[in-house]
Parts: sequence; C-alpha cells; structure tokens
Amino acid sequence: MPKKAYLEITNVCNLSCDFCHGTKREKAFISEERFRTAALRLRPFADFLYFHLMGEPLLHPELKTFFEIANEMGYKVIITTNGTLLKEKEKILLFSPALHKVSISLHCYEANKMGISIDESLQSCFDFCKKASHNGIIAVMRLWNIGGKEDLNEYIISKMKAHFTDEWKETYSGYRIKEKVFLEWGEKFDWPDKDGEYVSENHSCYGLRDQVGVLCDGTVVPCCLDADGAIPLGNIFENTLEEILSSKRAVNLKNSFITRHVCEELCKKCGYGAKR
Repeated sequence: MPKKAYLEITNVCNLSCDFCHGTKREKAFISEERFRTAALRLRPFADFLYFHLMGEPLLHPELKTFFEIANEMGYKVIITTNGTLLKEKEKILLFSPALHKVSISLHCYEANKMGISIDESLQSCFDFCKKASHNGIIAVMRLWNIGGKEDLNEYIISKMKAHFTDEWKETYSGYRIKEKVFLEWGEKFDWPDKDGEYVSENHSCYGLRDQVGVLCDGTVVPCCLDADGAIPLGNIFENTLEEILSSKRAVNLKNSFITRHVCEELCKKCGYGAKR
C-alpha cells in the first residue's frame, strides 16, 4: 500500500520553468470541502501528505486551513515550493504542527526573471531554512539541474557555504549542512509525456507501491509525474481509494512495476522511471 499521497491543492504556478513539464489541464484550486474529502479517503493508506503534484502550493489562499485539517487527521505534511513565497507564507509554515518537511527548488532561478537578484532569492531561502530548523521542521534545498548551468550551481553552493558554516556531512543524496537542513541534487531528466519519445518498458517505479497521486479535480494517478492525468485510475470524490486501487487497470499497472515490464504508454516514456 502507498505510504505517501500527493494531493495537488492547485495546478497553478507563478513561474514558468523550462525544465518543468507544466500541465494542459484547466487551472484550478481545490476547495476546502474537497480537500477534506480527499485527505480523509487517503488517510488509511498514507501517513505523509504532499500538497502538490503540479503547481505552487503556497499560492493557495486556504493553505492555513489545509494544514489544520491535515493536523486533525494526523498527517505529516511535505511541501515542495519554488521558494518565491516563503517570506509571505512564513508564519503559516513555521507554526503549522503538521508540517514535516519543506523542499525548496533552488534551480528555479535559472529559468525565470524573478525581479530580484539571485542573492536576494537565496538569502530568503537560507533565512527560512534556519527558522524551519529551529522549529523542528526539515528543510531541503534542492539543485535538480546537474547537467544544466553548472556555473550557477557552483555560485549557489558558494553562497550556501558562506551562510551555513557548520560542518557539512555527506549523505547519499547530497549533504547535511545543519541540523535538519540539507542540500540535495540530481541530474535533469525528461518528464514522461504520452506524446513523447519511447524510453524503455523494462523498468520499475514507486507508483502505487509507496505513492499515489490525486489531481485537484480528484483524478487518481499512479505517481507524482503524471502531470496531465494520462493514467486516470478513478476519482477520489466518486469512489474510495480502496475501490480505485482494486480496479483492473491499477492492479495490472502495479504488477507491471513488480515484474519490471511496464504496461502503460506514459510509463514507457518516463525518463525518471527508466533510472529505477
């Protein structure tokens, strides 16, 4: 059964990154009522609730309420953000008991004109990470542009080392640079697209085994990379998750991940899955 649930609270983003797949779906924000319904139906299957699949979650006007609902249900919430709204939403984030981890995509700067300098952008992220650490929240700064602008990576890391002067300890995915503060990186990869090029069908995936995704219209998808709902397994506002995961399509897909012979076209075109 999945341990993590990606509940997309909005598919709207305030940036337009060239390395992000984006979505062709109608722009939307999930309502409080629908959020509560989805979170309740996901709860028996997942302890960790991610407030995104696509979109920038900090844009949602009901963010504080969603944290309160998640806390009532005993979730540990994880947020992935481009970092532009951290200062504006700081109080909501730092004082939400349900917040377990914030992942900040530092590489967003390379693809956007933000109207502020990179130093200002980084300083805002660094300041938030220190405050989050002090409040017991894990903060992860992510550089997923290895293979991209290496000079930008070097500059960001130099600024990070000047700001975080504790001893850096190497981890499997980067560095622990302070108590509860981490740097992680990885190579760029091609997002799966049903109209994209074939990659491989002999690979596995975490989808339906340790994660499941729900788009803001309620569509259940197998993983966090199905940006346009190419593999709709059902709708969480119409059926329970148990019913959806017991469907023929869901069972066949999960089994194909186990046997490493994927059956869905989107999965055959997944550059990330092929590395698993």
